[in-house]
Amino acid sequence: MHVLLAGELRAQIFEAARAAHSAECCGLLEGVRDGDLIAVRALHPARNLAPGVDRFDIDPADHIAAQKAARVRGHAIVGCYHSHPHGRAEPSDVDLMGAGEEGFLWLIVGGESLNAFVYLRGRFTGADWVTSSP
Repeated sequence: MHVLLAGELRAQIFEAARAAHSAECCGLLEGVRDGDLIAVRALHPARNLAPGVDRFDIDPADHIAAQKAARVRGHAIVGCYHSHPHGRAEPSDVDLMGAGEEGFLWLIVGGESLNAFVYLRGRFTGADWVTSSP
């Protein structure tokens, strides 16, 4: 899988992670799929309802609002993003337990890194960044 993410959206994710520190920030990714390319077109920051600082739980009201906004633009919710304020930019065991939607993109911030993963067949697979549509 390949992921297209504009620089300004990348910057917004890092800013959300800094603002939420030391809790996890979270949000949804609006975009389009074309073969093995996922193009992120917009971010939908969400309230994190998780009681602990080492996990995230997207507010269902924010999820519904993001789905409606994406639909209006002919897009879909293609994934989520969140931060690991005290960890690495890779899926945790908690992330794996919370995953379930096949083909869903996960962007994870850890430190100064942002990595992309896709949930496929019960596990996370790394995705490659692209700078323009192939």
